[in-house]
Amino acid sequence: MKYFSLNNKEHHSNFENAVIRGLAPDKGLYFPERIVKLPDGFFKELSEYDKVEIAFEAIKEFVGKEIPDADLLDIIKETLDFDFPVVPVKANTGSLELFHGPTLAFKDVGARFMAGSLGYFIQKGSLGKVTVLVATSGDTGGAVANGFLGLDGIDVVILYPKGKVSEIQEKQLTTLGKNITALEVDGVFDDCQRMVKQAFLDSDITEKRKLTSANSINVARWLPQIFYYFLAYRQLMEREMKLAFSVPSGNFGNICAGLLAKEMGLPIDHFIAANNANDTVTNYIQTENYQPKPSIATISNAMDVGDPSNFVRILELFENEYSSVKNVLSAYSFNDEMTKKAIKDVHSEIGYTMDPHGAVGYLGLQKFLEKNPEYYGVFLETAHPVKFLDTVEEATGEKVQIPVVIKGLMDKKKKSLQISNYEDLKGFLLS
Repeated sequence: MKYFSLNNKEHHSNFENAVIRGLAPDKGLYFPERIVKLPDGFFKELSEYDKVEIAFEAIKEFVGKEIPDADLLDIIKETLDFDFPVVPVKANTGSLELFHGPTLAFKDVGARFMAGSLGYFIQKGSLGKVTVLVATSGDTGGAVANGFLGLDGIDVVILYPKGKVSEIQEKQLTTLGKNITALEVDGVFDDCQRMVKQAFLDSDITEKRKLTSANSINVARWLPQIFYYFLAYRQLMEREMKLAFSVPSGNFGNICAGLLAKEMGLPIDHFIAANNANDTVTNYIQTENYQPKPSIATISNAMDVGDPSNFVRILELFENEYSSVKNVLSAYSFNDEMTKKAIKDVHSEIGYTMDPHGAVGYLGLQKFLEKNPEYYGVFLETAHPVKFLDTVEEATGEKVQIPVVIKGLMDKKKKSLQISNYEDLKGFLLS
């Protein structure tokens, strides 16, 4: 499989180079030259495959022969060693729980697959030492830190906005040590992401360090997110109703992966981009005008993105045709008070506890179902409620049971370096 830059379709790359680079030299995101539709028979027989077999069939065309089948299967097994249950919440609503991995967030899938892929390429012996440079608005940092922890030949540098991630999220990315360094940025997520992109284009840095990114801009982080849409469909394929997925959306890599899965033939009828107060895409769907904005801090902080990087991939999927995008994708935005009320109401009425991101996804789905009752809807519960302890306990009035993996974190000492601007980042990378 070859990939091209979305800034210059004349620039091409193989999978390995796209993973190692993260971004194309012209700052463009990589996109596959073709999307292979899987045969109808595969989807009809999906229940006969285990989750590793399903994921292998879904991803193999994007990897090609650059990772041998046996090694690719090993990477997938390591990536998917936890469950992805669809839990009934209401008669026409289910929750796809993506928080059963090691850092209790959906980003474990992409981080672990990328770590396995990059680790394979390093073991080939042609790369030398690699620095993974990543910006996080919440869960990416912890997932990447856990996925790459202790891997030979890889240093990880994580930028996160000071005071704008939850305490548990911060602990997950600042307490591991070893090959993981956390940089606490005096700014918002957009500032972190901007610095990362600038570093990739800075020859002073790239001549000294081989950089790659573990944000969803990297194809090895973005593509494996198709796995859980396939696995969710396997649990729902006996239903005769139309199927809609509501995805809490920040940088739009997750929902873009779902739309890619649909393009590959997965029988999902509609998608809902559920947004918080950062409503750039909601406004686009309503007006056809894409206008990036400064990000706004909310209680669903992993979605606090004013200029989502992956939306350009969604536009490419639909050949930049607004009518085609709008036919498959709806978008709604909800503020913090609506989010808190949803957490409270669902917990008191149904007994199900949502985190703030899942609550936004739930609200988006219910808004869609009001006018589309012929659908069965699934919202993505992207993080364990414990990661937003204060918000969830305030909304529900009850204590959240703390998983063992989190209890072990709370007494660990935070270790981070403070930076204020790009020059600080550059100085660190060159030191």
